[in-house]
Amino acid sequence: MMDIKQEKTGSLNTGEPEFLQVGHLQRSHGVDGEIAMRVVTDFPERLRKGKTVYLGEAHKAYKIASKRWKQALMLIRFEGIENCEQASMLTNLDVFVHTWQVPSLPEGSYYHHELIGLNVFEGAQKLGELSEILVTGANDVYVVRLAEGGELLLPAIPSVILEVNLAAQSMLVSVPEGLRG
Repeated sequence: MMDIKQEKTGSLNTGEPEFLQVGHLQRSHGVDGEIAMRVVTDFPERLRKGKTVYLGEAHKAYKIASKRWKQALMLIRFEGIENCEQASMLTNLDVFVHTWQVPSLPEGSYYHHELIGLNVFEGAQKLGELSEILVTGANDVYVVRLAEGGELLLPAIPSVILEVNLAAQSMLVSVPEGLRG
């Protein structure tokens, strides 16, 4: 869903990140303080004038003054950033929003940060913990850190991922025969 980067915890839900990455600032654009941003969210329309975002590891708050698209990049200007010199000081910073600001997803859909850390079971047997999600062209691939060591790569498809229970912090899977050790 989203490219997720866990920087700091302290959100409303224990164990979840407080901030989620939505972009990465690249280079200043023009002379009026715009900067090009690579967008890494599925909801770029929520990055609008007046919205507060948080930049860099320090999560410094900036309010969006304007935005527009130039091909695949969003050109964004922040309040208080008036020229290219000021904008260039923001180069290479990640852009975050608070976790509680992200929109709800349809039932059965999850943000990556909600899934990382789930205990993975096949039947009653605990296989391990979901440690990483690889985003591929066809479907995501879940990396399960096995209890006995090593990793198991599971395609995130309905025949393999049978159930996700966030309340129980668990995922029920059916490991395809070809993936068994």
